[in-house]
Amino acid sequence: MKHNIRLTGTGGQGLILAGIILAEAALLEGKNAIQSQSYGPEARGGASKAEVIIADEAIHFPKVQESDYLLAMSEKAYEKYSAGMKDGSVLIIDTTFVEERPNAKAKTTYAIPITKLAIDATGRELTANICALGVMSALGLVGEEALKKAILNRIPKGTEELNMKAFEAGKNAAEA
Repeated sequence: MKHNIRLTGTGGQGLILAGIILAEAALLEGKNAIQSQSYGPEARGGASKAEVIIADEAIHFPKVQESDYLLAMSEKAYEKYSAGMKDGSVLIIDTTFVEERPNAKAKTTYAIPITKLAIDATGRELTANICALGVMSALGLVGEEALKKAILNRIPKGTEELNMKAFEAGKNAAEA
């Protein structure tokens, strides 16, 4: 088992943190994981991407060349990174910001208004990254309990309840 995951959007959406959390959850389950990141020089509002590789075996190259899973949380990110998907991959788009359309490489597409769900559940756009992790939990990339534990390890103290609401909103939307 090896999953190449690319989380994309704009700076300020918390995708780097989401990648770190996803990799930590995989490690908590005893899997191998590696996480890398890049973002534009303007940071907030610029292009942002986090890559996570989760595998049962050793990981010999730390970068995602073609993604098995692509999360696109901005239109620019979708346009930039959708060409780098493997044939038969899984595409997750945040329809709050990304126009839903067919993608020839995606076997399955989850078109979910992630940011809108986060705002509805918590009143804060800032929790959209955790909502996106809820979606990924429903896809079985890592177990729900490991992911929740990793979230609680990384979020600011005092925001646990808020972030768990966002997580549940994403998970429920993906399972619907």
